[in-house]
Amino acid sequence: MLARLAEHQRAVLAEQQRAWHRVLRSPAALRKALTTRVGTTPHDVVFTRGTLKLLRYRRAEPALYAEPVLLCYALVNRPYILDLQPGKSVVQRYLERGFDVYLIDWGVPTVEDAKLTLADYVCHFLADVVSFITREHRREDLHLLGYCMGGTMSALYAALEPQRVKTLSLLAAPIDFSGSESLLQVWTNPKYFDVDALIDAHGNCPASFLQTCFLALRPVQNVLEKNLGLLEQLDDERFVSSYFAMERWVNDNIPVAGATFREFVRKLYQDNQLVRGELELGQRRVDLSNIRSPLLLLTADKDHLVPPSSTLAIEDLVSSAERKSLSIDAGHVGLVVSSRAHQTLWHAATRWLAERSSPTRIAGSAVRAFGAS
Repeated sequence: MLARLAEHQRAVLAEQQRAWHRVLRSPAALRKALTTRVGTTPHDVVFTRGTLKLLRYRRAEPALYAEPVLLCYALVNRPYILDLQPGKSVVQRYLERGFDVYLIDWGVPTVEDAKLTLADYVCHFLADVVSFITREHRREDLHLLGYCMGGTMSALYAALEPQRVKTLSLLAAPIDFSGSESLLQVWTNPKYFDVDALIDAHGNCPASFLQTCFLALRPVQNVLEKNLGLLEQLDDERFVSSYFAMERWVNDNIPVAGATFREFVRKLYQDNQLVRGELELGQRRVDLSNIRSPLLLLTADKDHLVPPSSTLAIEDLVSSAERKSLSIDAGHVGLVVSSRAHQTLWHAATRWLAERSSPTRIAGSAVRAFGAS
């Protein structure tokens, strides 16, 4: 009895010491919150159009592959989630594999941008970016990778301009909006959500509205669990740095151009026009069967925003002879920032792309050596 009591007292004392140690680490955690940097991979802004900026990432050595990679992120939040921190950067994975890498930063829409439509973003802005990159590389096509809403937009572009897309990689991209697995699919039901009233009142979809919706999807995890986790690990500098990097991104919401948000909700979430073959951008109908390029689908088993089934539905709608899907036990964001994803998924995804790329003349032997890794 006395031995057990002594052991219990030692355990209590040890936990009290750990608690005090975490408290004493609070000033260091505050400094980390103020100094944590994101999106640090060196890059240059090589093209602009309105609020859009195109980032080209610097390479220490010439690219091993002739086809560049264009990363297309959503219109919500900032694109640096794809280059969050060293070791948690999708951009770095493609650079390491030997590609020239570009990333679209859509910028923050102004009041004057409220009338920008989905056709403006896909048929003009995205199309202009592709034209710029292919001219720079003296090519007709490139590798296109789209994440979340950016994946939907990438699929739209690939269906309209299939000859410009060498391969299409879709990362947690909503394609089929018919299910009810995600709360977003439930909340956007026209019975409960009047998108016209929202946009008519505000012009653009407010960032605060989007932030509230995302937090409400997982209130316990987003409000309670993550903050308790921080308190438990204040003495872990790497954890604290990662925590504040994610917090900066999660709270860096931006508005969405009103006309585009209205279209996305009404035509896709509410009417599922893309899968039904009824979606038109400008005067052109979007037919997913026009997509013939190799297709890579990356999904997360615990994705609470985009169920894997929504992304995988495109497999039955395209004409691609090559279709491959990879999944990981993670959430929507963990797909691009988790340690597990960067240890396994992204190695496989970048290798898949390398195997479908043309070696540059000066790097043929290096490509063969790299491809064997």
